[in-house]
Amino acid sequence: MSADPDKRPTTCREFVFRYRSPEHWIEVFRTFYGPMSKTFGALDGEKQAAFTKELLTLIASRNRSGDGTLVLASEYLEVVIERKW
Repeated sequence: MSADPDKRPTTCREFVFRYRSPEHWIEVFRTFYGPMSKTFGALDGEKQAAFTKELLTLIASRNRSGDGTLVLASEYLEVVIERKW
């Protein structure tokens, strides 16, 4: 393991979310993803509706599907650190 962070191997990767619809993605993340669940839980009904509308607008700007389903690419940085004994 390198003590120098600049020498650790990193790779940009892409994960593609695929859901039945943008609304389905929101439903799944609202139900099962803690940060999203907490966010919705902290908002009253009016603010939840506004937040949902904003999410749907953002998703629509990046959705690749073109058929009502959701195909949304998400980039992440993969960092591999090996532990040597």
